[in-house]
Amino acid sequence: MASAASKLRAEADLGAFPRRALAQYLRLLRLYPVLTKAATSGVLSALGNFLAQLIEKKQEKENCSQKLDVRGPFRYAIYGFFFTGPLGHFFYLFMEHWIPPEAPLAGVTRLLLDRLLFAPAFLSLFFLIMNFLEDGYSYAFILPDDI
Repeated sequence: MASAASKLRAEADLGAFPRRALAQYLRLLRLYPVLTKAATSGVLSALGNFLAQLIEKKQEKENCSQKLDVRGPFRYAIYGFFFTGPLGHFFYLFMEHWIPPEAPLAGVTRLLLDRLLFAPAFLSLFFLIMNFLEDGYSYAFILPDDI
């Protein structure tokens, strides 16, 4: 009987861990919103790049000797921490202030601003920063000879 009770307590503790972790994350988000979003974005960006490399390596079975690029997740972590998290936080905060939820078609307007203005600028910034982090700044501004 004692072992069954201890097993139930262990199972209850396992279920409590995700709730405690989420509560802690929400607390950090409330106390330090920009830093928490930056750290979350940095970790998820690095993890995404790492998993993409693993999937690509698994799909290319003929070149199994190819090693994982450990600098790739590091670059993505830098971009996620310094750009994705903070820029996303402030842009969406600005949109909430500029277009209040009770405004007519607020959701559609926010969606259009996000997709037509923020996304193209953010994507351009992504390529510029990644180019800088991969090759250094000297290659970021090379122009063709005919310009």
